Amino acid sequence: MDSVTQIVLGAACGELALGKKIGNKALLFGAIGGTIPDLDVYVGRLFYSNEIDIMMFHRGFMHSFLFCLIGTFAFGWLVYKLYDNGKRKDTTSLKDWFWLFGLSLFTHPMLDCFTPYGTQLFTPFSNYRVAFNNISVVDLGYTLPFLICMIVVMFYKRSNVKRLFWTKLGLGLSSFYMVLTLMNKVYMNSVFEKSFKEGNITFSRFRTQPTFFNNILWYGIAEGENNYYVGYYSLLDSEAKVDNIMELPKHHDLIDMQHPDIKQLSLFSDGYFNLKKMDNNEIRYNDLRYPFFNPNDRNSSIFKFMLMKEGERWNIKSVDHESPKREDFEAFLKRLKGV
Repeated sequence: MDSVTQIVLGAACGELALGKKIGNKALLFGAIGGTIPDLDVYVGRLFYSNEIDIMMFHRGFMHSFLFCLIGTFAFGWLVYKLYDNGKRKDTTSLKDWFWLFGLSLFTHPMLDCFTPYGTQLFTPFSNYRVAFNNISVVDLGYTLPFLICMIVVMFYKRSNVKRLFWTKLGLGLSSFYMVLTLMNKVYMNSVFEKSFKEGNITFSRFRTQPTFFNNILWYGIAEGENNYYVGYYSLLDSEAKVDNIMELPKHHDLIDMQHPDIKQLSLFSDGYFNLKKMDNNEIRYNDLRYPFFNPNDRNSSIFKFMLMKEGERWNIKSVDHESPKREDFEAFLKRLKGV
């Protein structure tokens, strides 16, 4: 999930492990531990120059169980050696630091698994991306109550039992919300599957995920032989049915789908992507795991980039960071309200 959420969760792990002994410093070290896996966006650039390789490295090895296991002992030992000196001598144990980094590191990729992006937990033994698709990468319903609870923790002395109460409350509220999103996911799957079938759409598979910042408006995509079919459904809709399903041509014939780099991109997107030939003959890659800025505009993909050929390899020329227009937000809010 987003960096703020991972920092908050990491801080909570730090409090559980060492809060009674070192107070707010436990929150700081836990937040650091919860941030470490996402440093792969920078580490990847040290090893690779191709943007496809760099993108594939994110949520790869540094989000795996193996890395978390190694990191637990490596970071735990290192910080213990740096911390356990002078006036702080014997105030903590090596086991305490193993617990802190173990909790903060392992919970990071586990939380990421609930988002649509996917996480390669089993690297290097498998490149399978675990993605439950039940919560947005940014969801204030999960993060905000949790964040408030952890801020409250900071104002109590380390010996005060209320620190543990507020930490558990934050974890409880966020976990309860996560369970609600999982229940919502089951319902949304039934609505979209029924709607695709009633629309006489022949599909081999489909997936659903919430749109950004909320768990009310959901996006669904089904894969046919030559096309994808996408639609939106809000919990505020008057009828349990997707009323407007758009057809998106795959256009996979625009490129050699057997090329290793394209196979990597396909794996990255779980096969949900289409291509578009631009006016300058460049090829745009649209990752269809994510909804559009504007539910009514099929050209407003939120995750898209241009491809270019460099020798025998494909590379990403540029990522389209086009900001949504006012009418896009208005269309999004209108659809969220079930209008």
